[in-house]
Amino acid sequence: MADQTHVLFVEDDDVIREATQLALERDGFVVTAMPDGLSGLEAFRTDRPDIALLDVMLPGLDGVSLCRRIRDESTVPVIMLSARADSIDVVLGLEAGADDYVTKPFDGAVLVARIRAVLRRFGHAGGGRGEEPEAPANGGVLAFGDLEVDTEGMEVRRAGQPVALTPTEMRLLLEFSSAPGTVLSRDKLLERVWDYGWGGDTRVVDVHVQRLRQKIGQDRIETVRGFGYKLKA
Repeated sequence: MADQTHVLFVEDDDVIREATQLALERDGFVVTAMPDGLSGLEAFRTDRPDIALLDVMLPGLDGVSLCRRIRDESTVPVIMLSARADSIDVVLGLEAGADDYVTKPFDGAVLVARIRAVLRRFGHAGGGRGEEPEAPANGGVLAFGDLEVDTEGMEVRRAGQPVALTPTEMRLLLEFSSAPGTVLSRDKLLERVWDYGWGGDTRVVDVHVQRLRQKIGQDRIETVRGFGYKLKA
């Protein structure tokens, strides 16, 4: 149930912060609302929330920098809030480690739906501490060159060295490794990894693929122009 889910919401606009906090609380979430990045970081470290909503433009410590600080310490899901859908801030937030973003002004029901979608992916649907992503049916340890994916232990190694992935990156890699050599479209990845039952921004996929490549090898995931991506078998 959502009433066990703790949301950290960092927003400097008093009206938006208070209205959004009330809306989330009406939906059963426990909300800690902070007006700036530094107080948001302190609240994150103290409360250890289940999910963080961060405005991009924050005083003191901006939302992108705050996201990086959180990601250095935790894999807790992060949603960025941006005032402009075409802003470079969206990409910067995703590159900093955010799992998704929502454009302002947003409808309260849409925000709640996106929060719940992220929580389902992270196994927080019941407000718990989360479960590991579900392993593909083929299971076991899969090898692709120097890359090894343990689909049961949820561990990844490259040239024998452990690779640290966020839950979203792990889910993305599991999708690729379950069908090596098969082209997966951005829309299909949005549906399977981000749990989007509606059209989403494919930049979310592109940035996460870029981040995954940096960790497992730039040439391991191939871009098939006009179609999507595939994992080299």
